[in-house]
Amino acid sequence: MSNPVKHPDQRVGVFVDASNMYFSSQNLYGKRVNFKNILKTAVWERKLVRAFAYVIEGDSDKEQDFFQALYELGYEVRIKPLQIFHGGAKKGDWDVGLTIDVIRLLPLVDVVVLISGDGDYQDLLEYVRGQGRRTEVIAFKKTTSSKLINEADEFIDMGQNPKHFLLGR
Repeated sequence: MSNPVKHPDQRVGVFVDASNMYFSSQNLYGKRVNFKNILKTAVWERKLVRAFAYVIEGDSDKEQDFFQALYELGYEVRIKPLQIFHGGAKKGDWDVGLTIDVIRLLPLVDVVVLISGDGDYQDLLEYVRGQGRRTEVIAFKKTTSSKLINEADEFIDMGQNPKHFLLGR
């Protein structure tokens, strides 16, 4: 199936907010995300420049297996430790790091594909589009900011095809 806006000569950068996708899929479906199929969908028949997966490291051995699996799928895995503040509050996000990576990669790509529903990225997409680049978002519509959907040139709702985007039955 051809898409007049997507063509094989486009250079693509893929940026996956893995925590956002993990919690969205768990909350909506109780399942894990199929990061292999996400990457295939994001790249389509175009040229992949780089694919990043942003993860938060807690203290689980299973996490290391997950990080390794992402690496084996072709993602450059960016790991940040979970911050635990006095009083027990926890924080772990990659908003600034992902944004900086997108801006650094902009001269090398025609398309930025964001895998996240986090509305904090609206300004980033607006900036990327202002630089003449195409923006695509892949996420679950039910957990995606409407601002993000409106700012993207294309939005792919993973919830429309859960068999493709989720693991397990």
